[in-house]
Amino acid sequence: MSGPFVDRRSFSLGLAASLGLAPLAGRAAFAAGADAGGTPVRGGVLRFLVEQEPTTLVTIAHTAGPSTRVSPKVTEGLLQYGFDYEPKPQLATEWSESPDGLTYVFKLRPNVKWHDGKDFTSADVAYSIKLLKENHPRGRATFSSVTVVETPDPLTAIIRLSKPAPYLLVALDASESPIVPKHLYEGTDPLTNKNASAPVGTGPFVFREWVKGSHIILDRNPNYWDPGKPYLDRVVVRFIADQSARSAAFETGELDLGGGPPVPRSDLARIQALPNIGSDTRGYEYNGNMTQLFFNFDTPVLKDKKVRLAIAKAIDHKKLLDVVYFGYGTIAPSPLGVDVKKFIDPNIKTYGFDLSAANKLLDEAGYPRKADGTRFPLRLYANPYNSQASGDFVKQALARIGIPVDFQFFDFSTYLQKAYTVRDFDLTLESLSTTFDPTPGVQRVYWSKNFKIGLPFSNASHYDNPEVDALLEAAAVEADEEKRIAIWRKFQQVTHDDVAAVNLISPAGVTLFNKKVKNHTLGVTGVNASFADVYFEK
Repeated sequence: MSGPFVDRRSFSLGLAASLGLAPLAGRAAFAAGADAGGTPVRGGVLRFLVEQEPTTLVTIAHTAGPSTRVSPKVTEGLLQYGFDYEPKPQLATEWSESPDGLTYVFKLRPNVKWHDGKDFTSADVAYSIKLLKENHPRGRATFSSVTVVETPDPLTAIIRLSKPAPYLLVALDASESPIVPKHLYEGTDPLTNKNASAPVGTGPFVFREWVKGSHIILDRNPNYWDPGKPYLDRVVVRFIADQSARSAAFETGELDLGGGPPVPRSDLARIQALPNIGSDTRGYEYNGNMTQLFFNFDTPVLKDKKVRLAIAKAIDHKKLLDVVYFGYGTIAPSPLGVDVKKFIDPNIKTYGFDLSAANKLLDEAGYPRKADGTRFPLRLYANPYNSQASGDFVKQALARIGIPVDFQFFDFSTYLQKAYTVRDFDLTLESLSTTFDPTPGVQRVYWSKNFKIGLPFSNASHYDNPEVDALLEAAAVEADEEKRIAIWRKFQQVTHDDVAAVNLISPAGVTLFNKKVKNHTLGVTGVNASFADVYFEK
């Protein structure tokens, strides 16, 4: 390290001196515990809706929505983020970055225990980053430049990079980059480790039970490092796959909190009007949700760009937004979604709804209509977060250009297995998080090196374009913001011209809550946070 570090969080004089760094000015700590005008109260059981049942309760190798809802309550990250994206302490209390962007030093929180009584140390941080780099759908890009994580003492972790990672300090939230216990993961496969179904963490809640098909119980951690927290005695995570049943549960007071939106969009206005129910659209910025139609590039007919373009032109984005999403969202022609505005190329438009042009393209591609009016069949899957209606919409749209669609709608765990392990789809309507930065959020889907059978939310399309790979890899390490924006805009142009996918809608997030529930949304991760600060107003 040469010279003083950039001030990202103050170092203590002792740590700064030991590293040969100039001491930095202090900043106020993250005071998340007080709701405006309210005083936190101890006690109570929060009934928290997670629509689809998770396949794992730890996000060390997973980015599925249900898992990111549950995991941070038990398993924490180094940092957390307010609404301004400014990093705040969690397991790290102080941090700094070298001027060349190649070294990050974290001072860790002392006297933190894993729920099994073992000490939390820098060795856990180093091993977790290793796992994230090797196994996490987004972490494979986020931490790709990490060469080593040094652990000079139990409370110091030093991340060394071969190339800059300008998004790194925003990627360390518990939902994105969890810190797991080395003593439980070392020498095991993180995808099958038993900790995934009975997690041991450092967080405010301790795992008690998981009754498949019903609920998860998380109890207050009496030895939590933040004295007095959490305020809740228990969180009961409910799974309700049936959409109408979710609405009924909010109406009857059986649920206290849910995000997503947690009820069908057709019911939102009615539920929001209930006197005991509040709603919030904040807390979805970190995820940046996006609905896209992906092609399986191993399907012979879909290798033809004219066929892909015909499919794109058969979809009416405005009608999809109005009919399926009830207007709760934004048409998003770029794969970057709408939450990373500075990177988006404003010249990228939808392919345009044009059935005549779509039919002509299919004829030119050598797929004329047969006697029965059809051309060739395709199999369509849909992430259940997109609802069955979205798949029905695409099925009807493609039927109008002579493509009969076999649409199969599965529960969440079956969908993941069919789409990412078996890969027996031709088209899939995916619901992805484009996240706080396009490198972690978007690269994983288009990067040929992230085609990994069985890895959820990776490059299931088997899309392989050397020019795109080069752009993605350049953007991941470019420290100059203007140059990086230019690279990402070029990426958008190339993938758009290639019809790599059909980008559809950026859905609007809506959280519903019992008005007595306070501090449920304190930053950009919303209800994906730890709930250490949540309480019931008396």
